[in-house]
Amino acid sequence: MTTPQKIGAFLLSLIIPLAVGGISGLFTVSAIPGWYQTIQKPSWNPPNWVFGPVWTTLYVLMGIAMYLIWTQPRTEQRQRALYPNAAQLILNFFWSLIFFNLHAIGWALIEIIILWVVIVQTMFAYDRVYKPAAWLLLPYIVWVTFATILNGTIWWLN
Repeated sequence: MTTPQKIGAFLLSLIIPLAVGGISGLFTVSAIPGWYQTIQKPSWNPPNWVFGPVWTTLYVLMGIAMYLIWTQPRTEQRQRALYPNAAQLILNFFWSLIFFNLHAIGWALIEIIILWVVIVQTMFAYDRVYKPAAWLLLPYIVWVTFATILNGTIWWLN
């Protein structure tokens, strides 16, 4: 890969996850001051302002990890590592719509559990190609673990 190609790959790798998060955020932001404020949440629910910076950071880390995989020598293993990554981005996008737009807290819980599994699959696939890329997803799986517990608690309370 030439330097301009690497720069393009890096930018695209950042834009893809940030766009996923940004677009899903646009679809769901109106539910935060409305429906979301009316449901029961645990006392340990983070304040709303925490979610934007955390998710932005996680999307950037996802993008860097994707770039590190994408720029590895082209092998079947590298190609296969990109599939669960694409799947987790799709699941990530739809969780927000299911939870905030459809108000389907139970379905969102099922979906986020599937998302969690696919993130773990992505991490294992990345690990086989380039270990540092897998480690960059550690904060993501930790946050989604927390979000899964939070989603489950909100489902239980409501």
